[in-house]
Amino acid sequence: MSATAGMSLTTPHAAPVMERTTAPALVSRKVDGQEWDAVISGFDGVCQEQLHAFAAVRWPGVAPEPRLFERGGRVVGGALVLVQSLPLGLANIAIIKWGPMLADAQAPDAMAVYAGMVEALKAEYADQRGMMLSILPHAALGVRNDEYRTLRQAGFKRGAPLRFYDRYIVNLRLPDEALRKSFDQAWRRQLNKAEKSGLGFEHAGAERIGAFKALYAAMTDRKQFPDYSAFDTLDALMALEEPLRPELFFVRHEGEIVAGALIFKAGERTVYLYGATNDRALPLRAGYFLHFHIIRWLRDHTRANWYDLGGTDGYQGLHQFKKGMVGTEGMIRPVPPVANYASRPLVYLLGAGAFAARESFNELRRRIEMLRPAKARPEGTPQPLPEEFR
Repeated sequence: MSATAGMSLTTPHAAPVMERTTAPALVSRKVDGQEWDAVISGFDGVCQEQLHAFAAVRWPGVAPEPRLFERGGRVVGGALVLVQSLPLGLANIAIIKWGPMLADAQAPDAMAVYAGMVEALKAEYADQRGMMLSILPHAALGVRNDEYRTLRQAGFKRGAPLRFYDRYIVNLRLPDEALRKSFDQAWRRQLNKAEKSGLGFEHAGAERIGAFKALYAAMTDRKQFPDYSAFDTLDALMALEEPLRPELFFVRHEGEIVAGALIFKAGERTVYLYGATNDRALPLRAGYFLHFHIIRWLRDHTRANWYDLGGTDGYQGLHQFKKGMVGTEGMIRPVPPVANYASRPLVYLLGAGAFAARESFNELRRRIEMLRPAKARPEGTPQPLPEEFR
């Protein structure tokens, strides 16, 4: 899968009218991958997809360009830009997923800094180097998505949304009693049953990654889920230094590993990367037990406020499980559509065509997968675009 997967375009709409953010002038400098990963490890906005160690393995045919932004000699943010050439060398596309990142997301001028990074990226990649710049922001941790609003202010046009864009986000700052009360009643009932099943929770070191890989491989074979994940980046991620190295957790029953999970823990938003279970996990309700103890561990051992469970890809069972865990104190927020900008109309047309072709290919692959009787199929239909992104 190329770096453009899931980031295709539809006919652009006019940007909504909104209050403009004044963008400060920032100094941008390109750094190597090792320095990049070291510096962004302390960012509030750091995430797996913005790591050079991740991108170098995940997108081998794409050139990663890590850029830090400074103001007054202080690093205020950064973006890992993936430069991809179109066929025949007709044009290049500069892609940023879950960026640009803020070093301090709680700063009073955080969105002004974000706007400044966007303007610097436009100047570098669109104006000077003649590329189409394509940015996919995070799901917001607030009522509205200010990053997407800022991109539309800056002249970016809306592309196609993700098919299933909701992200399920758990509040990490609750004491145990309040945490239990926050879960949906059905989720809490399943957790209570799990706690009577003789399960044990353990935090494992990176040297135990082989056990997780074996559990994951057995699960994917059993469940027949089509796996388009970045699982092949796992060794590179586990070789990272703290705090970027993911954390590994297991649940055991009678000495046997029945469930496991890998969690990205750096920044203000921890992220559920991968999970795996065996045949015994479901009747034991091991998933409920595992996540409850992961939430508690993240609360007590990280600075993060939120635990991002990711999406569901349309599987109703995952929706019910994650919605129940989010409960009353978390949030379900949409990932906005990709936003695209080009200074030159022909470049935009070529980039839009490339993204549309990629989306058509992905749709064909989905349809072929659905014809295979052994494969698990999503039950839901693609979600309609939220009003805030229209």
